[in-house]
Amino acid sequence: MNIMLFHSTYGLRPAVRAAADRLRAAGHEVWTPDLFDGRTFDTVEEGMAHNEGIGKDELLRRAVLAAAPYSDRGLVYAGFSLGASVAQTLALGDAKARGLLLLHGTSDLAPNASVDELPVQLHVAEPDPFEPDDWLSAWYLQMGRAGADVEVYRYAGAGHLYTDPDLPDYDAEAAEATWRVALGFLDTL
Repeated sequence: MNIMLFHSTYGLRPAVRAAADRLRAAGHEVWTPDLFDGRTFDTVEEGMAHNEGIGKDELLRRAVLAAAPYSDRGLVYAGFSLGASVAQTLALGDAKARGLLLLHGTSDLAPNASVDELPVQLHVAEPDPFEPDDWLSAWYLQMGRAGADVEVYRYAGAGHLYTDPDLPDYDAEAAEATWRVALGFLDTL
């Protein structure tokens, strides 16, 4: 698969590069665009402030420009937290998208969003302060109405960004389970 992997609000950190390497080792071609122009952050608050300074439209413009040269290949869009919301937006707007892998995040759906049985897999902590249960239930129903084929995996007791070994949220067991399931998902596409 050709995978476009977007970073979280922390920026393009070593964990994102390590995830890309893991995907490459499984035989996938992976791109990790840097939507923050080299900036990384130590806290969610710093990253969110930087993201707000860029603005949603500019962030999406950067993501579209990064994906455009490869979209004819049929991309799997993937991302971590903020990057998952970016990946979701791009996948729902790309008729050639092959799949959507969401790690730690989702996004609003446009009212007219429509896909043709797009395979979607979401991995998220339970509970997750950024992805509360009522939000996830509504999101799941909306994705189904849009035509996506959605699988959701919850990890009890894990922190929000539990796959990043450099963050306090890290949960080795949940991270390994996530990668095992995610790699299996990618093998089916």
